[in-house]
Amino acid sequence: MRTLWLLITALAAGPGTALAATPAAPALASVVAEGRNAANEASHDGVVEAVRQTVIAAQVPGAIVALQVKPGDSVKAGQVLARIDSHAADQNALASDATVRAARASLDVASKDFERQKQLYDKNYISQAALERAEAQFKATQAQVAAQLAQAGAAHVEAGFHTVRAPYAGVVSEVPVSLGDMALPGRPLLTLYDPSALRVTAAVPQASAAPGATALARLELPALPATQQWVKPLRVTALPAADSATHTVQVRFDLPATPGLVPGMFARAWIPSQGANDARVYVPGKAIVRRAELTALYVINPEGRALLRQVRLGRAAGDRVEVLSGLSAGERVALDPQAAGRQP
Repeated sequence: MRTLWLLITALAAGPGTALAATPAAPALASVVAEGRNAANEASHDGVVEAVRQTVIAAQVPGAIVALQVKPGDSVKAGQVLARIDSHAADQNALASDATVRAARASLDVASKDFERQKQLYDKNYISQAALERAEAQFKATQAQVAAQLAQAGAAHVEAGFHTVRAPYAGVVSEVPVSLGDMALPGRPLLTLYDPSALRVTAAVPQASAAPGATALARLELPALPATQQWVKPLRVTALPAADSATHTVQVRFDLPATPGLVPGMFARAWIPSQGANDARVYVPGKAIVRRAELTALYVINPEGRALLRQVRLGRAAGDRVEVLSGLSAGERVALDPQAAGRQP
């Protein structure tokens, strides 16, 4: 009865005081998307490469009997990396050495005989023809010794192919074989690179590959800590040929010594264009909504309602993030995405 009486009393008092008014929803905290004029700088995806990288392959066939390195190992120049079974090659080298010794013995006999023939000729005991035959025999034996020495040297060189050594100091990046595998001529055994000389290679459109633009390039290395992500290249080299299909030029940016870099890392080359400045749109990072693969902002329309809109983001500049598409300068975005999502 009391409730009914209160309702009747409220109705009698007039429509303005019938019931307590529902409190209005609090206004959303928002900010206007900021447009800044910045240099027209475009990014080009690239990859970190080693200036000196070598795929070391087998030169002779045989079973791999020793692997003395693994991926990630640092090696010195001349260090033994692997061994291939060399029993047959060693025996061939020993046989060649024996043949050389026999040839040298024959040369010694031919040399002494030639000396005797010269003495006999000086005393007129033999003819000129006999002396010439002795000289020819001596020279033929000399040639045989030289041939045997060359053959023995080749046998020793071939035996040396069974021991694989590092051509320079570097880091082993890949070992695609295992102990006991059969090595064949041309089959890769391991990959070695020099970590002291790295570069970034990027495919750059011909219009952006002018020397004046690439000389001002900056390199971004997202895999490194934030304090090391931006570096200035030591030297920029554009290859003197363009890809006819993509109309791009391969540009190489030599890197300074940077800890943590390895070949294959992703990199970006930011190259300013020669044109005028352009306007860019920035919003606070806390206004961004990330849901699975969706990146969006709550944009407040003229009626004051917050509408979710998908955007594409660029680089971060402090606490603000560049919006590449989906938002125009001057539009208002909600700072609190959760409050905007609860708005009726």
